Amino acid sequence: MAIIDIPRAVLRVQYRLARTPLQIVEDRVVSRLDAEAPARLIYERSVGVLDAVAGRALGDAEVARRGTAVAERSAALGRAAQLDAEADAESRQADEQVTRARDDAVARQRAARERKQREQQDAVKTAAQRKASAADAAADRATENKKRADAAAKRKVEAAQTRKKVAEKGIDAVEDAKLAAAERQRDDAASTRAAAQSTRARASKP
Repeated sequence: MAIIDIPRAVLRVQYRLARTPLQIVEDRVVSRLDAEAPARLIYERSVGVLDAVAGRALGDAEVARRGTAVAERSAALGRAAQLDAEADAESRQADEQVTRARDDAVARQRAARERKQREQQDAVKTAAQRKASAADAAADRATENKKRADAAAKRKVEAAQTRKKVAEKGIDAVEDAKLAAAERQRDDAASTRAAAQSTRARASKP
C-alpha cells in the first residue's frame, strides 16, 4: 500500500463507522416499509447517492458500486410507482367516462320512454276530442234534420188546411188536384233539398 493510500483507508473506515447509524435505521425502520413506499424510495436514493459519491471520493469501488445500484434501483422503482399512479388515474378517468356514458344512455332511454308515453297520451286525448266533435256534429245534424222534418210536416199540414179551405169554397176538383200535386212536388223538392244539404254537410265533416 502506498503512503498516499493510507489517509484514504482511514477515511473509508471512518465513513463506514459514520454510516453505521444510517444502516441501523435502514435495517429497523426502512426495511419494514413497502418496497415502493415514497419515504423508502427517497431514503434509499439519498443514501445510495451518498454512498456512490463517497465511494468514488475515497476510492472504495464496492461502496460506490453498491450506492449507485441502490440509487438506480430506487429511481427505477420511483418511476414505476409514478407510472402505476398515472395508470390508476387513467383507469379511474376511463371508469368515470364509462359511468357517465352509461348514465347518459339511461337518461336518454328514460327520456325516450317518457316522450313516447306523452305521445300516446296525446294521441288518446286527440282521438277522444275527435270522437266528441263527431258526436256533437252528429247531434247538430240530427237537430237540423228534425227542424227540416218539422218544417216539412208543418207545410204539409198547412197545405192540407189550404186544400180543405179551397174545397169548402167550391174550387173545381181538377184545380184542387193540380194544386195538391204542385204542393206535393214542392214538398218533395224541399225534402230533396234537405237531404242534399244533409249529405253535403256529412261529406264536409272530417
